[in-house]
Amino acid sequence: MSVIRPKPPEDPIQYDPSAVFAAGTVSRPKLDALAAPLDAARTESLADLDRWRGGGAKAGEALDPAFIDLPERLLADYNTKRPESELFAILQAARRIRDAVDRVVVLGIGGSYMGTRALFEACCHPFHNELPRGERGGRPRLSFEGFNMDNDSAQGLLDLVAPHGKPRGDDLLDRWAALVVSKSGGTLETAVATRLFLATLLNAVGGDVRRLAEVVVPVTGKTGRLADLAKAIGCPEVFDIPDGVGGRFSVFTAVGLLPASIVGIDVVRLLEGAAAMNRRFREAPVADNPVLQYVGVCHLAEVDSGATVRVLSAWSNRLEAVGLWYDQLLSESLGKAEKGATPLTAVTTRDLHSRGQQHQDGRRDKLITNLVVGEPRRDRLALPPLGAYAANQDKLDDLVGRTWPDMLAAAFAGTNEAYAGAKRPTADILLPRIDEHVIGQLLQMLMLATVVEGRLVGTNPYGQPGVEDYKQFMMRRLRP
Repeated sequence: MSVIRPKPPEDPIQYDPSAVFAAGTVSRPKLDALAAPLDAARTESLADLDRWRGGGAKAGEALDPAFIDLPERLLADYNTKRPESELFAILQAARRIRDAVDRVVVLGIGGSYMGTRALFEACCHPFHNELPRGERGGRPRLSFEGFNMDNDSAQGLLDLVAPHGKPRGDDLLDRWAALVVSKSGGTLETAVATRLFLATLLNAVGGDVRRLAEVVVPVTGKTGRLADLAKAIGCPEVFDIPDGVGGRFSVFTAVGLLPASIVGIDVVRLLEGAAAMNRRFREAPVADNPVLQYVGVCHLAEVDSGATVRVLSAWSNRLEAVGLWYDQLLSESLGKAEKGATPLTAVTTRDLHSRGQQHQDGRRDKLITNLVVGEPRRDRLALPPLGAYAANQDKLDDLVGRTWPDMLAAAFAGTNEAYAGAKRPTADILLPRIDEHVIGQLLQMLMLATVVEGRLVGTNPYGQPGVEDYKQFMMRRLRP
């Protein structure tokens, strides 16, 4: 028997906009003519890194491009100075937490939790939290709070970790930990949830602050309210959100990598996938560059055909949270100065029964981009016969033996055929499978595309002035 493990696949994802051209929404010649502006936007996006490192941001300018080469930097440090590297520290902390508790509660909002949720739902078992610990590979359950101020939702999670307000016990299956994620610590939704769950967790460890510190891991900026709170508690592990990385671009920092590693996601493969997309982005010519082609098609569909609504149609339940993460990324980055397309996530075939009518016959203001998965992760399910108790009442006997992927492929082809017949534009992002390397490529592609489009249209993709306004107005009402 060979002891050599086969190398995991590293197939690249592909972008195919051919149906957009066939619908007449965007012409290939116009996209080709956009090559020079797209190339310039790529150059400017990469030059932002040099400007940021050199302290070249203008007064009052938001500039957070350090996410771009973060995957390469993390991998290089891990491979050359492993015990001293950030990634090694993340993996060590993840192992410690994984062995100590059976549930991890992530407290965060926006980019401080949405990237983690995207990784969790895409890369873990679809019912990870419902499986016994042994079937989870000894990995904890993962729960989320601090992204809203929903009284009943918070109470529901408290019911799980402290039924009737009392600690569950000190057995491994009763123990839990909290990851608190906030760059400043000043976001109210996360801050109030932190107080609530710290009080509950302190009660669970019998009021022992030393034990509390061991099961609270803050991920925050070098300074700020959460950093100060971490020092007061005495947390032995505090991870930085690096300077130059904004919250919605932070999925490949400890924000996403620590909880992902805790639940068994291969974060090295994630980073390798992101680095592979970076190489294509930097090196591939415009015509063969998935990032630049995606930006060009979306931009021309908006300005030439009024496609101001961008539907990311995920042909897998496991990709819905990726779409919701992207909704926030695009909205906060480009929704400024009365500009910016409106993103919308759909899961198909589910949403064909709720939104399909509008997409087919409604306003012509939509560009649909399909996230299509090539191979399922599990063995293919096949339609069984009904058996002796029935006689083809459901009229499906002729489909016996057809697999779920076969039927989904037929639905995908049929939907696109219907859209093509109505001249509704669709494009495809083709994922060979759903695994860490592919998801790393996809998330990095979408982050790069968002920044490039901002530079293309003259919108600073960093910063979020509108969100800051709501925070100020909310606090005025709480502290009149």
